[in-house]
Amino acid sequence: MQDHSVVTLGVTDIGGVMDLERMCFRTHWTREQFLLGLERKAFRILGIHERGVLIAYCAFSVIAGEMEIMNIATHPFHRRKGLGRRLLGEVLRQCRLEGVSEGFLEVRSSNTGAIDLYGKFGFIQIGTRKNYYPDNNEDALLFRLGLQEGQGACPGTPPSAKEA
Repeated sequence: MQDHSVVTLGVTDIGGVMDLERMCFRTHWTREQFLLGLERKAFRILGIHERGVLIAYCAFSVIAGEMEIMNIATHPFHRRKGLGRRLLGEVLRQCRLEGVSEGFLEVRSSNTGAIDLYGKFGFIQIGTRKNYYPDNNEDALLFRLGLQEGQGACPGTPPSAKEA
């Protein structure tokens, strides 16, 4: 079993991020959007490598005490191995340590795997954006999680993240 440590990604990792974007999303960000966001510190990216290849990443922003998950992507051959759970758990751990009060995200209504993952961490659906995605007019479901409520690890956090 590989270690699959979660690491902070930077500008030199954008090629791997773009490869995952193209594999995982019908509409994806451009290289320029990622570079600009990193250079301006508008968001952070955590990732997991295997044998030097990026196999999963999570991009998120923290602004004024609120966190937003922008993208979570896992290489198709590495899905259902807990990598998304590890990344999300680490994002939430870092945000709690920084005193971030709540987290938000949006997800395609058809993405049942992601919806299930977010539910295991305690995210609750708070709304719907009708016909949000331009490629097929699919709805976006909006989710929220209070990060400082209860002060412990949130439901669904993997044991390694609770102990970290």
